[in-house]
Amino acid sequence: MPPTNQQSSPKPASNLDLFPIPQSLLLQIGTASILLLLITGKTTVKALEAIGEASEELFRGDRLPNLDFPDEHEINQDEKIYTK
Repeated sequence: MPPTNQQSSPKPASNLDLFPIPQSLLLQIGTASILLLLITGKTTVKALEAIGEASEELFRGDRLPNLDFPDEHEINQDEKIYTK
């Protein structure tokens, strides 16, 4: 008669051991990616600020052409033409 006390194979309590990658390597990869993300964010903010300042310079009033506005007399003549 076979013995009733069978020993079960030891199974890990968690599923963290599915990957044979060491935890220290995962930590290094995660740290590097977060640092890269922070550096990229700061660089993006500086680039957007530079673009904003350049657009302000583009639309500055002293660099725009002067517009010739019609005189009162010309406006009254144009109104007469359109109302006829």
